[in-house]
Amino acid sequence: MTLLVSPPPAGAGPQTLEDVPIVLTPGKARADRIFFGVLLVASTIVLLAIGGIVWFLFNHSLPALRYAGTTIITSDHWAATGTHPKFGMLGVLLGTVMIAGLALLVALPVSLAAGLAINEYAPRWARRWLTALVDLLAVVPSLIYGLWGLKVLSPESAGVSIWLSHHASFIPFFREPDTTYGESIFLCGLVVGIMIIPIVTSVSREVMSQAPREACEGALALGGTKWGMVTDVILPFARNGILGGVLLGLGRALGETVAVLLILSQTNTIHWNILGPGGGQIPALIANLFFSLPPLGKSALTLAGLLLFVTILGINVAARRVVGRPQVRIT
Repeated sequence: MTLLVSPPPAGAGPQTLEDVPIVLTPGKARADRIFFGVLLVASTIVLLAIGGIVWFLFNHSLPALRYAGTTIITSDHWAATGTHPKFGMLGVLLGTVMIAGLALLVALPVSLAAGLAINEYAPRWARRWLTALVDLLAVVPSLIYGLWGLKVLSPESAGVSIWLSHHASFIPFFREPDTTYGESIFLCGLVVGIMIIPIVTSVSREVMSQAPREACEGALALGGTKWGMVTDVILPFARNGILGGVLLGLGRALGETVAVLLILSQTNTIHWNILGPGGGQIPALIANLFFSLPPLGKSALTLAGLLLFVTILGINVAARRVVGRPQVRIT
């Protein structure tokens, strides 16, 4: 806030208002100072909470790190009980990445299409309702998605899995020697992809709606098609925001627990065949075994949680930075 202060007249004689210079003195009103203090305290609490979580995870993961060393992330041999336990997490790390990658492949085209449909093709009266529906899907509990995927999507997706196994077996991921399908990484990727569609759609739709309408109308006035206007104006303008939404969806996919826990047949070894039962994921591994392992095993699971926490935190920070970049200027 800036205060306008008039200095006292220098001379003895009377001066008109025009003769008195106005000095701009920076300052803050009392309400601004209080609000700034509240924001500072809240931000400090958030940073302290994040730092406390990281310190807790790091401190409790030190025993496993000292015991196993780098074999935790270079081996997939998991045997948490016995005289000489092994804590190889390479299998669950790869499974986590596979599920998140499949989820992005499912969510990205659907989310972009939904965002464009709401902004550019839906009637004006329906846009508010469609936006509210997308936001509502984002708050549905993951337990509901997991039950739906297990009971409804699993039988329906068996045909797709069989077709991929028969016609795309030249790709190693689809080469399934077993005749049993379901409870697989492929099914988890579909369910998690559907779960992150509302997140990516919401962010993408919002940034695409901020594209300058003058440029869009100019592209149409010059004889361009609707698709040309979308590809030449809207998507270049919104690419930073779309990338930010994708990164936020990726962070959600990496950390999803309940839906994967209900669907996936958990194995802790490297599982390249994504169509058949088996596979691993870090959150599901922690939820399955944390309360049944000895202290050293719990330390290993805490280390896995630390790796996942740092990864998701980095992805979210990167997403915020990408979304905050200046948008492309359309001329």
